[in-house]
Amino acid sequence: RHGKGLHFCFFGAARFHLSYSSPAQKSRRAAGRKEDVRWYFTLRYAARTRPCAAGWNASAWNILPGGRMRGKLRAEARIRRTDMEMIDFNAKKGFLCDMDGVIYHGNHILPGAAEFIHWLQDTHKEYLFLTNNSGMTPRELHQKLGRMGLDVPEEHFYTSALATAAFLADQTPRCSVYALGEAGLLNALYDRGITMNDVNPDYVVIGEARAYSLDTLTKATNLVLAGAKLIGANSDVSGPIENGIVPACRALVAPIEMATGTQAYFCGKPNPLMMRTGLRMLGCHSGEAVMIGDRMDTDMVAGIETGLYTALVLSGVTDRTDIKKFPYRPQLVLNGVGDIPDVPAK
Repeated sequence: RHGKGLHFCFFGAARFHLSYSSPAQKSRRAAGRKEDVRWYFTLRYAARTRPCAAGWNASAWNILPGGRMRGKLRAEARIRRTDMEMIDFNAKKGFLCDMDGVIYHGNHILPGAAEFIHWLQDTHKEYLFLTNNSGMTPRELHQKLGRMGLDVPEEHFYTSALATAAFLADQTPRCSVYALGEAGLLNALYDRGITMNDVNPDYVVIGEARAYSLDTLTKATNLVLAGAKLIGANSDVSGPIENGIVPACRALVAPIEMATGTQAYFCGKPNPLMMRTGLRMLGCHSGEAVMIGDRMDTDMVAGIETGLYTALVLSGVTDRTDIKKFPYRPQLVLNGVGDIPDVPAK
């Protein structure tokens, strides 16, 4: 229907592309704020449909608000703004991917994660799971995915604990620390020749810690007041679990910051040091790689500031309404990593 803002192009018998301009958009264009919305539909028979990247699955009887289409097909819609770039995942060489909220919640693998990892391996992509969770070692992460039926070698994991240990070893070789954290953080520090010290350490290092208590908090606070420098493994405030969220490193560091008036330095995402290390491990330039994650305040800003392509998945702590709260935005928003092999090339 030319002149009405609707243009149809059929490719074969099962695919079409639709551009739609709503009255509100026309009004914004008239005010000098041009904003187009492009709708992408892949037609499937009603017998087989699944949630799409837009977060809904529309019947062909009511695809568009205020509009109707006839037939016994269902439409799977992917919506994007024309000023957001589509990512040609097949053309990318490397993938940096978060884990919590992207691959699994707690001990439960997320839908599509297995297919995504198999796609990475089958297409011989360079990939690295870049996680802010400091509690587990790469070997433990390898075993955890193994229990979920996935075979990912240890060399494909890099944690904020490893980034923290590398930073401290570079800044103050053979330093001592008072550390609150799990095996992932403690092993990373030991491997770099960093020793434990609860009397006069060079640093107080905080990671995710199940043993966190008022006693350990008090100890850490007084060591910082005595001159130890405060380090956080990562700046995540919370993390997703099966039945909600769990306070993460930033939330555990905050009381020490407030009590001492000292600002912590965080080594995990979005710190460029961790991102550049990940790119070196992949052997990729930033323009050849994609950052995939579920957090706007760490994963997406890290990718943007490092020059990577960015894909946000809504399977973790971020929902679609949260995106507008930030002054930056990802290039692509998907329901989960299972959608990535299905995203069409540009």
